[in-house]
Amino acid sequence: MTTAQILTNAVNAKPSIRSLSEAEKNAAIEAMALALENAAVEILKENAADIEASKDKYSPVMIDRLTLTKVRIAGMAQGMREVAALPDPNGRVIREIERPNGLNIQKVAVPMGVIGIIYESRPNVTSDAAVLCFKSSNVCVLRGGKEAYRTSKAITEALRKGLEKCSVNPDVIQLIDDTTRESANEMMRARGQIDLLIPRGGKGLIKAITEKAMVPCIETGTGICHIFIEKTADIEKALNIVDNAKTSRPSVCNACEVCLVDEAIAGEYLPKLKTRLTEGRDNPVKFIVDEKAEKIIGGEPAGENSFDTEFLDYILAIKIVNGVEEAVSHILAHSTKHSEAIVTEDSAAAEYFVNNTDCAAVYVNASTRFTDGGEFGLGCEMGISTQKMHARGPMGLEELMTYHYVIKGNGQVR
Repeated sequence: MTTAQILTNAVNAKPSIRSLSEAEKNAAIEAMALALENAAVEILKENAADIEASKDKYSPVMIDRLTLTKVRIAGMAQGMREVAALPDPNGRVIREIERPNGLNIQKVAVPMGVIGIIYESRPNVTSDAAVLCFKSSNVCVLRGGKEAYRTSKAITEALRKGLEKCSVNPDVIQLIDDTTRESANEMMRARGQIDLLIPRGGKGLIKAITEKAMVPCIETGTGICHIFIEKTADIEKALNIVDNAKTSRPSVCNACEVCLVDEAIAGEYLPKLKTRLTEGRDNPVKFIVDEKAEKIIGGEPAGENSFDTEFLDYILAIKIVNGVEEAVSHILAHSTKHSEAIVTEDSAAAEYFVNNTDCAAVYVNASTRFTDGGEFGLGCEMGISTQKMHARGPMGLEELMTYHYVIKGNGQVR
């Protein structure tokens, strides 16, 4: 089916999803989750084909982003069920005003309409995006990358079968077959058909879409995430946090890419960090360091772009700074406004850091890896918005809504 036909079908499907009750949507989500689990063998077969075609083109870390397992598929289904358990945002009265002239004015949450998602690599985005759109009464048009097309198609087919069992129009969830740039361009030009376009992927994809799109678009997260080890930090706590933020899954946008260390504690902390992240590791972390850090632990000297790179790998840039103000100044100059963290026992330093690091999620004594829809209680997420208009941070159901005003009167004229 052509991209133009899919977009037409999406527009035509809007009334059908708007008419579904919360109970009907929740029953359909359960049917989709069950269909996803039942299709695990076929999904894994297609995923293996995607991996085989990509293994010589991508790093092992990036292949991990592409890889599904039975456990990951079960997690995808569980995420869908968690979304079903959340309150339906459609029709929620945000604000109500009674005017002196007797008019009743309600600000009411309503769906965007048709949401397009252009994404790369991670096939779990297929089910996450679909269920969030569905629960919020939005039609979903998915356009995955060619490296994960087989997997995404198998997932989408399973979800559509679940909808059909509940007599729901399956065109509320569609996957674009064309993985060339032209299909992405068609979506970017689809004024009057796509109400909101969300890119989810690497820096190049996000930049291209946000600069070229003729439809409303939300910028999602390239993640150059920093952790600042302040001079009063608990050393063991700081080691655990950086270890988790860098190595638990380095290919994701909430992984730590830069560690800033106060010079007052650098001599004690950095050798311990090097030992923690390198010794006895299947994937020892490579350090890219400024001149001061190099004198303490060695490593590859930092280049011009070292502190502006999302490595998405077992690589950590390290810079020594003089206090929280210099740390914040560095972050403001290099941050992508995703997630930043401070490890400290000084409440004044924590407050300064929180109030001055201009980012979607700011942490005190916790790993940046928590910037995630599931971890924030949103069930799953559409992406991490790094902009400030409409949505910021993990995007769940509420962020996929707009609103309108409903005004009720009794013959009033102005």
